[in-house]
Amino acid sequence: MATTSLWHIKGRLKDLIDYVENPERTVPNEDMQDFFDVFSYVKNPLKTNEGEYVSAINCLKETALQQMILTKKQYQKTGGYIAWHGYQSFKPDEVTPEQCHEIGLKLAREMWGDKYQIIVAIHLDKGHLHNHFCFNSVSYLDGSKYNYSKSEQKKLREVSDRLCREYGLSVIENPKKAPARPLYLDEKNGKPTRYNVYREDLREAINGSRDLQHMMKYLADKGYEIDFSGSHWKMKLPQYKHFTRLDTLDERLTPDFIQSCLRGAYKLGNYKARISYSPHMPEQYKNAWKPHQKTTGILALYYYWCYQLGIFPKGTDYKPTSPLMKEELRKLDEITAQVRYMSKHNISTLSDLHADREQNQSEMNKLIDYRQHLRNKVRRTTPAEKERIREEKQGVTELRKRLKYADGIEKRSAHIDNCLDQIHDTIENQRLNRQKQPIKTDRRREELLR
Repeated sequence: MATTSLWHIKGRLKDLIDYVENPERTVPNEDMQDFFDVFSYVKNPLKTNEGEYVSAINCLKETALQQMILTKKQYQKTGGYIAWHGYQSFKPDEVTPEQCHEIGLKLAREMWGDKYQIIVAIHLDKGHLHNHFCFNSVSYLDGSKYNYSKSEQKKLREVSDRLCREYGLSVIENPKKAPARPLYLDEKNGKPTRYNVYREDLREAINGSRDLQHMMKYLADKGYEIDFSGSHWKMKLPQYKHFTRLDTLDERLTPDFIQSCLRGAYKLGNYKARISYSPHMPEQYKNAWKPHQKTTGILALYYYWCYQLGIFPKGTDYKPTSPLMKEELRKLDEITAQVRYMSKHNISTLSDLHADREQNQSEMNKLIDYRQHLRNKVRRTTPAEKERIREEKQGVTELRKRLKYADGIEKRSAHIDNCLDQIHDTIENQRLNRQKQPIKTDRRREELLR
């Protein structure tokens, strides 16, 4: 059984050149880290059994990056995606390193070997063997750029499955769509993604309900939209366009399984829907929160949002977040940084924010011109002065960070307003529904009144 994936590598040609010239001092971005790790395997024979499990197609493995750079320069295609990176991962203990590498080479030759420069390497540091493919985004034959379409994705999976069958390996018969890589990493790290929130609330709803009607009411009280018609039950939060099938959250969550769980807990009674979240404020957030100061405008909106998320609790037993807001906790660090930025620079209204952004933009424009002057100066200066001049060039980085904060604050403030409106609408709808429900009276009293 082998799974495959392929994704593009963003960056600049300069990143590749810097890595070739000085790999030890190059600090690649997160997307390029794994890409560069494959080429570091070429230089570290201890990790690849003396280089046995690293191969090159249409280039030399010792100079593969240099040849890719020359190809890009030859066809004057140095922008956009700089490379493609993928893997073919096998079931643990199903293949030997020799078989894994052989299958990987056949897959790479059939998929990209007619036009692109490729490096194929096995990673031996995990509990399962897997091939890594790194290939140039520009063809060495005609300069065309690789386009990863849905048909290419299907072809990659079909070729991999065919090779697995030829070697007598298992194949995934009913493949499911894998989550996006950022979502996969967030779920792996336990962050409150949409699907983690769904699973947690579903577990609560099943454990706290004795029949299907009470389970549906439990989820509705939490703000979910549900569709339990048909053979695939679905649910979603109001801010999302599409429903999510329950059996994609967990393959066991079929209608029959859920109803059997509800019947098993029939005698336990029902629970009301509620959400608990730790009210303790982390130490690093205390400097940003100043409750004795009167705040207004956009800063007050941010403080209220942090209170709703549980970052700034008051001295009460308040249990905030709804599922609508739980996923916002993924962005906790970003929200906290924005609040600190507004507090530090006395930004309380949108006009303050716009003035701060204009000032930063003006300073950055001046510094960009000055950096160009320093860049020209570096070419004519002595080695001893180069380090000092490079430090002077770093001023633009801090201003770019400030401008990024300003843009993020403006966009998030509109998002916060929208989320709070949805929460208030949900609460109001629940209140109206309770008013419409008929008042239950004692049956015996009714008989006496007749």
